[in-house]
Amino acid sequence: MTSEQRHLFNINFGFDYGTTVGIGYGYKFNTKLPIVLNTEFSVPFGEKIVDDLKSKIGGQIEILNINEFSTTLKAYGVFRRYENKFTRLFNIGSEFAIVSGYYKPKWYVAGELSFDKAITTHVKPSDLTRTYFPEAIDGWFIPSGGNFSYGIQTGYSFGTNEINLKGGKVIEEDFKSDSFVPFYLSLGYTKRI
Repeated sequence: MTSEQRHLFNINFGFDYGTTVGIGYGYKFNTKLPIVLNTEFSVPFGEKIVDDLKSKIGGQIEILNINEFSTTLKAYGVFRRYENKFTRLFNIGSEFAIVSGYYKPKWYVAGELSFDKAITTHVKPSDLTRTYFPEAIDGWFIPSGGNFSYGIQTGYSFGTNEINLKGGKVIEEDFKSDSFVPFYLSLGYTKRI
């Protein structure tokens, strides 16, 4: 990425607690340490497009760069919504990640470790649920759950474009249990302007 290419637009398709499609935008600041602020929005495939969604806003900063090796820290605020015929869940959380790898001008390979924590979740049972379980309660619940994920990613650049692929394993924060969906996979495209 050159100093003039400050805007990053991306689209991705993957598997993250379901089959999803997402879009994102990032802005790279002209600072001594490379800093990118970005936002992402994704929805799963299904009958109702926005009954479930995930959005993130935050940034990343490169903390180490030695020759072709680089390490980046990422931090995001996460907002999720999930709804089915029994309940609606809305949660606010955070995600922290470290990405470290080998970067060449046209390609890279890196490892990633992240922690995604749902800090608080609002639960609203549906009328159907209340019909069969009148004692169902709604409201905010603290704390909610969290997941660690670890995996690898790679990408190839051509001109102002990049294709990337990442995948890995997801485990619950107790380090003993697999997540409901124990892996993630994503194929993405980024355009730099």
